[in-house]
Amino acid sequence: MTASEPYILIPGKIHPRVVERLAARFKLVQLEAGSTEVAVDLAPLITGAAVSGRFPEGLFDQLPNLRIIANFGVGYDGVPVRIAARRGIVVTNTPDVLNDEVADTTIALLLNTLRRLPAAENYLRAGRWVAEGAFPLSPLSLKGRHIGIHGLGRIGLEIAARLEPFKVKISYHTRRPRADVSYAYHDSLLSLARSVDTLISIVPKTAETIGSINGEILEALGPTGVLINVGRGTTVNEDDLIAALQAGRIAAAGLDVFADEPHVPAALLELPNVSLLPHVASASAPTRDAMADLVVDNLLSWFERGAVLTPVAETPVQG
Repeated sequence: MTASEPYILIPGKIHPRVVERLAARFKLVQLEAGSTEVAVDLAPLITGAAVSGRFPEGLFDQLPNLRIIANFGVGYDGVPVRIAARRGIVVTNTPDVLNDEVADTTIALLLNTLRRLPAAENYLRAGRWVAEGAFPLSPLSLKGRHIGIHGLGRIGLEIAARLEPFKVKISYHTRRPRADVSYAYHDSLLSLARSVDTLISIVPKTAETIGSINGEILEALGPTGVLINVGRGTTVNEDDLIAALQAGRIAAAGLDVFADEPHVPAALLELPNVSLLPHVASASAPTRDAMADLVVDNLLSWFERGAVLTPVAETPVQG
């Protein structure tokens, strides 16, 4: 390595492939998770950062020459993008490379929730099929359902494409209607929930989406309604969801994300009409490797060409 090689900050943990590839090209400054103190002699040398999760606001004032933050993940709510934009710092994320994996997992979670497949497998493994006879009929089915997609972006479109062969009806809600789909558009989440019996949420964390799936929305879904959330845990008011599931105001829920990860409310764990996953929608080795590569490729592109591959909308800074 030479003194001219850029310094890259890695605050907290990140995929090991990111570290391995960056170490071959850059000088790395790694902080323990939760730490916000950069060595005084190194801080002015840091011009880039790679982050998975939260980029503490307190780091900005310590890094006067920071020019790029490469985020591991499509969602980048852990990075203060408004501060970055004001300072002329470009932020990147990892879209597209995980679309298929998340969409596939969404369909699997939907089927698990409707047909209670994890419970059926546990029944078999516990020897209950032999001892007690056939597993009870699942009260729900995908057949004939009307699916509402909350967020018809890149991943939402992939989910919809996978749903079409199941011969279900599809509607959606986004901030604005799309001209490239034939699905029915609803201009509010409440209108969508009233129209469908299954709601799949795949929206990012924003001021508008936090707590947007609340008691009113769940009530609108109705007693045969099913909620699937693969977006952000903060979208769902978990207290309202638990109450709705306990009271039978909706039939079931499948969740891959939670408001306070990795902590899951005990009341959810006790319910028989939920299917719960530990935020694994994109968690396959090939997909996470592709995400890691895009983090590194954004940094390489920036320092080699002065441009990035996947800037977020708030910081379309080039050069």
